[in-house]
Amino acid sequence: MKRLQSIQDVSSYRVDDGRLLYSANHDEILAGLTTDVYFVKTKQILETYGYGDAQVTAEIFARRDGIIAGVQEALNLLKGLDVQVEALPEGSPFRAKDVVMRIRGRYTDFGIYETAMLGILAHSSAWATAAHEVKQVTGDKPFFCFGARHVHPAVAPVMERAAIIGGASGASCILGAKLVGLEPSGTVPHALFLVVGDTVKAAVMYDEIMPPDSPRTILVDTFKDEVEESLRVGEALGTRLEAIRIDTPGERGGVTAALVRELRAKLDLAGYQHVKIFASGGLDLEKIKLLSQAGVDAFGVGSYISSAVPIDMTMDIKEVNGKPLAKRGRLPGVTPNEALKRVM
Repeated sequence: MKRLQSIQDVSSYRVDDGRLLYSANHDEILAGLTTDVYFVKTKQILETYGYGDAQVTAEIFARRDGIIAGVQEALNLLKGLDVQVEALPEGSPFRAKDVVMRIRGRYTDFGIYETAMLGILAHSSAWATAAHEVKQVTGDKPFFCFGARHVHPAVAPVMERAAIIGGASGASCILGAKLVGLEPSGTVPHALFLVVGDTVKAAVMYDEIMPPDSPRTILVDTFKDEVEESLRVGEALGTRLEAIRIDTPGERGGVTAALVRELRAKLDLAGYQHVKIFASGGLDLEKIKLLSQAGVDAFGVGSYISSAVPIDMTMDIKEVNGKPLAKRGRLPGVTPNEALKRVM
């Protein structure tokens, strides 16, 4: 697909009547179809009146503290262009107003991608930052991103990749995990137990059909008391049972510290000291902290990560043809940041 060059290109573009999904595909993003239209108008004006070769230095800065993610995806938009780029390494911390990326080159070459680059960095960094906050609470205990169901499927892999950069041990979204070289994490939902009709029967079926490297973590809150179901599953699977997962709904009070302590104590008394406790279901930082203290060994975290507010990113031109220049309110010239690394 040809990259947009003028407002005439925008006017002539037509959306396919048979389009099934509204998310932009890779070709559409690279063509500039997700940009704000005024960048296309700017490109056309500059090239028409002889400013197309103007060399600029543009800086992207963040509006609040966070963890950077999305850098590689943003760089992929610039591949093949005659630009030089410095950026923070993914996973690095930054403070409000820090420059996270600096681009040098012809503005008419890369300006059309400002919208996409800022959006990529804003959302990815927000998700990575939320995951980092979870990591500060869980410490050495693993947690996994279960947030794919809360966002549009087109960006679910982006979110879960960012969460792993921020500190998550893995992700449930298949593509999200594969993007960082991991296998997706997860066992089975309540649906299996509801269709089969019995937790133990479904657990045995899972154990029989899943490969050895698929974790024997069994969900125990579908039908009966969580402690009762855990002991029944323990009796059926014995040492093969690695963990039980509790995802008690809010209608029944959710997963509580008291439940976890009771569960841990009765598993131990029954000889299942090896069985870990995995908790999920609407967890925030405070709840994770309390459940961890009560004895939870690992967590599935969804909405806390997926609902992270994007970290506003802004791109400013700071030099034009080597001359320090900026709009009012900004300081002309390059902003020092020794943490930036040459990446392109």
